[in-house]
Amino acid sequence: MPDWTYQPLRPLANAVLGERRAQVGALRFLSSLIGLPGGGAAIRRVFDHAEPPGEWVGRFGAVVPVSVVRDGIRVLAVQGATVVEVGPVAADQVELVRAAARGRECRVVARAVDAAVAAELADAVDEVIVGEAVDRVYLTEPDIAKALAALEDPRVTVLAAPAVLIESGPNWFNRVIEAATPTSPPAPTLREVPWDPRGWPAWFWGLLVGIGMIVAGLGAGVITLGPVLLWYDRDYLGTDVQGLHEINHHLVHFLQHDRITMAGNMIAIGCLYVGLSWGGIRVGRAWARTAYLLSGLVGFPTLFYFLGIGFVEPLHVAVAVVLFPMFVLAVRERPGPPRWSAPRWDCPEPVRRRALIGQLLIVGTGAGVIVGGIVISTVGLTGVFVPTDLTFLGTDADSLRAANSHLLPFIAHDRAGFGGALIATGVAIMLLGLWGWRQGEAWVWWTLAGAAFAGSAAALTVHLAIHYTAFIHLLPVYFGTALLATALALSRSYLLWPEAARAR
Repeated sequence: MPDWTYQPLRPLANAVLGERRAQVGALRFLSSLIGLPGGGAAIRRVFDHAEPPGEWVGRFGAVVPVSVVRDGIRVLAVQGATVVEVGPVAADQVELVRAAARGRECRVVARAVDAAVAAELADAVDEVIVGEAVDRVYLTEPDIAKALAALEDPRVTVLAAPAVLIESGPNWFNRVIEAATPTSPPAPTLREVPWDPRGWPAWFWGLLVGIGMIVAGLGAGVITLGPVLLWYDRDYLGTDVQGLHEINHHLVHFLQHDRITMAGNMIAIGCLYVGLSWGGIRVGRAWARTAYLLSGLVGFPTLFYFLGIGFVEPLHVAVAVVLFPMFVLAVRERPGPPRWSAPRWDCPEPVRRRALIGQLLIVGTGAGVIVGGIVISTVGLTGVFVPTDLTFLGTDADSLRAANSHLLPFIAHDRAGFGGALIATGVAIMLLGLWGWRQGEAWVWWTLAGAAFAGSAAALTVHLAIHYTAFIHLLPVYFGTALLATALALSRSYLLWPEAARAR
């Protein structure tokens, strides 16, 4: 399991199940997932596990007791270990080790209690040791600097004791591998972008898409607070703002609440895309491009909601037509080699663990936003209104439909479009939390802070302004805002390290 669930939930699991049972249960659960077809590859992909350097293969890993040998070998190979030492193996444990070593993905070394056991294991594992081995360095504490120093000697095998992984968390291998990843700073700057668009890098196109979303969101807000309806809106509805007031005196405010909330979400998406492009793709983070791609693949197709609604908004189409080619150019290729400064690991462990709680909250918030977007899209494409909407309007859907047959499709477009954009936002937030939580990545904190402020401030302000304050209606906004604020507070020192340390 990832560190952001392991560390925050470990005290609770230990209290409920007992420490040993919780450890074994987590190990077996992950082993079961890896044992599924494609499970190991999926876990490496989902949790962005880095490949160890070629010179570490076969000499960087961990020690596991015989009691968990099968699950230990299977799990550690996925986490980044290239060698697993098992032992000490007694005579009655030989068959257990032989069975666990079948189909292994990493080098397996068995430490036998005597020569007879060693002879029985010789054909089942890659190496058998009897007695002491001088070419081994056993790490007993999760000090990344010491691990890197030991691995500099190509003659030794560096193995983490079980206590290291229990204390630090399963992502320890990934952190060591990333600390050794060669970098090539400095990252490109805006001054290096040529004037000719044919030479613009992918990250710059991504930056333009993000800026375009922010500008479009601001434009939508200005229109909503100004004329409310554009000429094509009036043509479709066959009426103007005054006509809507005559149908229902809350209707214009209801349209404004939908559109301002949508505008805030567009600005939030823009903040996320700007951050992913500038802070991630520009410096060679392949995961940032993947997060950007998946979010866009969810967001842009929601334009076709009109097929089920019947109303096509020209401005929405125009924005999508302009931004989609830029989006394609932004994700057309994987980022180049890493261009960030060498990572530092001087952050105190309590600061990192607080940040892991924040990471868990961010991932959970992103997943919640996705669910919320799916629900809102479904409502927009079917019933259009939720009960609190009709209470605020003081009417029902049939009465509105009878007053103007185009009114419900018009409202449904805003509602469903907001839901689709919310799904894209949730995907970006969840993946940014899942993959971007690294010490000193200040851009991750500022990106999430900007997106959270834009989305939450717009939603809360417009609801309060029009007095649509039904608690059950705003509960998801209150809850999501509280989660984001708590997550950002808990992770600030870690993500802004060492700037936060210097400030203190």
